Parts: sequence; structure tokens; C-alpha cells
Amino acid sequence: MARGQRDPELERQWRERIARWQASGLTVREFCRQQGLLETSFYYWKRELRKRDAAASATLKSSPAKKSRPTFLPLTVLPAATLSVEVRCPSGHVVVLSACDAASLASLFVALGPQSREPQAREGQPC
Repeated sequence: MARGQRDPELERQWRERIARWQASGLTVREFCRQQGLLETSFYYWKRELRKRDAAASATLKSSPAKKSRPTFLPLTVLPAATLSVEVRCPSGHVVVLSACDAASLASLFVALGPQSREPQAREGQPC
């Protein structure tokens, strides 16, 4: 690779090394000794990558952003689906639960007692 050109693979390797060092909790000297790296190379790449990141960030900030109008899409709002349960007791009482969930229904059956758990189908009436 010609002098002055960046090697993306080399940059990726050093970014990974620096990330591993940060996660290791070791000093730079200990990390470099364990990895077989020169401390001078480590510090060079740490400084170089920081410069590259700062330059890339400055380029992004100075680039004029395209101004685009927000796009709004039409939405159709539907009513929330609700479950309504109607319980007719043998005594003639009718209990209606709107927006009933499983816990509420279970509480109702406990309150009604053991007979409420066995449905009794009657001709012409809901079960």
C-alpha cells in the first residue's frame, strides 16, 4: 500500500485491540506485553484513531444537511377492541364486565362459587 493511504484492515485491527485493552482493565504496558505489541505503536494508533474520529465528526458537522420536509402518512384510527363478558346467574342477576381480562374473569368465577365453573347450556340461550 502506498505511503499516506489508509489500510482499513489495519485500522480495524487496532480499533479492536484498543477496545480489548479498555475492557481488560490492564495498564497499557501490561496489555502490550501480553499481546506482544510495542507501547509506542499502541500509543501512536490510539492517538491516530482519535484524530481520525475527530476529523470524521467535524466533517459530518460541517456538511450541510439536506433539508427535507417531513412526510406525513394518513392514518386511520380504529376503536380499541374490547372484550365484554355477560354472566347470567340462576338467581336472575346479570353481571356485565367490559374490557374484561383473564384475571378479572377468574376473580368473577371465584366470587360466583363452584357452580359457576360448569356451563349449563339451555336451548335458545347462550351457553
